[in-house]
Amino acid sequence: MDFNTVVNRYGTGCIKFDSAAARGKPSDVLPLWVADMDFPAPKPVLDALHERVAHGIFGYSEPCDEYFAALKSWFASRLGYEFKKSWVVLAPGVVYAIGMAIQAFTSAGDAVLIQEPVYYPFRSMVVNNNRKLVVNQLEIINSKYQINFTDFENQIKDNNVKMFVLCSPHNPVGRVWSADELRQMAEICNRYNVLIVSDEIHCDFIFPGHKHMVLAALMPQMQDKIITLTAPSKTFNIAGLQVSNVFISDKNLRKTFQKEIWNSGYSQLNSLGLVACQAAYQHGAEWLESLNAYLWENMMFIDKTLRQKLPKVHLVTPEATYLAWLDFRSLGLTDDDLDKKITEEAKLWLSRGDTFGMGGEGFVRINVGCPRATLETCMDRLIKINYEE
Repeated sequence: MDFNTVVNRYGTGCIKFDSAAARGKPSDVLPLWVADMDFPAPKPVLDALHERVAHGIFGYSEPCDEYFAALKSWFASRLGYEFKKSWVVLAPGVVYAIGMAIQAFTSAGDAVLIQEPVYYPFRSMVVNNNRKLVVNQLEIINSKYQINFTDFENQIKDNNVKMFVLCSPHNPVGRVWSADELRQMAEICNRYNVLIVSDEIHCDFIFPGHKHMVLAALMPQMQDKIITLTAPSKTFNIAGLQVSNVFISDKNLRKTFQKEIWNSGYSQLNSLGLVACQAAYQHGAEWLESLNAYLWENMMFIDKTLRQKLPKVHLVTPEATYLAWLDFRSLGLTDDDLDKKITEEAKLWLSRGDTFGMGGEGFVRINVGCPRATLETCMDRLIKINYEE
């Protein structure tokens, strides 16, 4: 569990390090943008993969009973979420699952609600599937994001919203929604017969003083109206193995969702993804505990550095995820000017806040899932930018 060693990722085909020139960035930028970490997967995962690779045959595969047992044990013990094996639908990724849910449960022109600023595929999945995008913009008060519930309900009522895509914990603002917040959102959706698609992919990255609650577990009386999206990809840094687990308790919704996946031409998952997922949930808890402690220290390093050396910029109080959300608004720069300074002067590749939609202007997201030395280099470059020009 060494998180300090810098691993050379160049030349591995990863979009984070190897696609700068292709995406219009200088070839020598330090990348801390896309949300995968610079840490190797846990040793038990690597051992399981090595053993499976040694077998040498990678045909069509289905998960075994041990896979579902590992899944059930992880979510029950860590998150208090109990589910039946029959509820699980496999998909290659959470974004894909969001797209399938939109296609399966809404029609062209139907309204879908999201809460911006939010992970940008939420918007693109709605728009690209010819649905009406409806936004309940989050409000930042004293460095903490809040939900405007009056607007939330009005947006649903006025636009006849059919689906709400929830980000919980929230990327990029780092909120762990409280039980009261989750209940209010769920009850409003229930009042207007809105299906909830709950993206809970970051549920394992929770910082001290906070507790993630699976919405379907918190609201068991509503679980048949909630589709829960999870994956081990962020938690154990195995996104490229393409495996996610979707929990749908309602039989009819589950059949409709599964049919949409089959209609897209997709069937069995990546065989190595199944191996990695099972090993991670069986043996990855200790690694994750150490990782979370390290990520929290990275967040606090950013906070301390900004307070001491760049006090006009501040870290939005992080409650979850490994994605730091920095507020540059007091500098008075446009997003284009800020991005130009960060990219050209600091030679950093970070995520522009405005790409996350309404309310993201003036913010920047940094992936802290990296060795401390990498983060130190990033912060050293950030504080040396001449923001006054």
